[in-house]
Amino acid sequence: MLLTILGGCGAWPGAGQACGGYLVEHEGFRLLVDPGYATVPRLLERITADQVDAVFISHGHPDHCADLNPLLRARALRDDPPGPLPVYSLPGALDAVLALDRPGMLSDAYVLHEFIAGDRLAIGPFRARTRLLPHSVPNAGIRLTAGGRVLAYTGDTGPSPDVVDLARDADLLLAEATFADQVPQGMRRHLSSARQTGRQAKEADARHLLLTHLQPDTDATAARAAAEAEYDGEIGIATSGLTIDLS
Repeated sequence: MLLTILGGCGAWPGAGQACGGYLVEHEGFRLLVDPGYATVPRLLERITADQVDAVFISHGHPDHCADLNPLLRARALRDDPPGPLPVYSLPGALDAVLALDRPGMLSDAYVLHEFIAGDRLAIGPFRARTRLLPHSVPNAGIRLTAGGRVLAYTGDTGPSPDVVDLARDADLLLAEATFADQVPQGMRRHLSSARQTGRQAKEADARHLLLTHLQPDTDATAARAAAEAEYDGEIGIATSGLTIDLS
């Protein structure tokens, strides 16, 4: 299983950066997870739009799904459009982004598979288990298994025992860490700090922790240090172009 980071910013893309977006590959199958703002240009530096085999979206906030629109345009507005792209999301999560174009313009470019958080999915060679995690809108974390390796991804979430369950013994926990140490009072149920994420990675016995969704004004060095205070495994920061081979 190969993970490529297309972007790792939360909320908005910093200068020259992109919001969260992740390409997960196994046995030639390419799964795009959470195509947030500015991720498609980075995706297209690596593969063509028609080489994406499926898309999984954790929730409907635009920093996680806005670039689904240009991806579908890149597939539909060509002389030889590929078949419809399977897109997996929670019910209603993509209503806004799919309504950006005139009705019917992109309808042949995708087939929408709506699921309920808690469902198990088969996406190409990946076996996926989803889990509802606390956020300001419904958010589905996902645990992907393929080739004997496990990647757990939180989407956006406040601290929860369900994160620990999702990441139990995972080879890699890709976890939201919007803030380094302290989450503002009004956001504490819906977002996490790097310190909290480190604590949950330790509780889950995850082998590797990758911090993502840092707001552009969050100090990455401080975030890593806060996570290291709670977790003694390998810690990285999700930055565009980073590739991790879980095998």
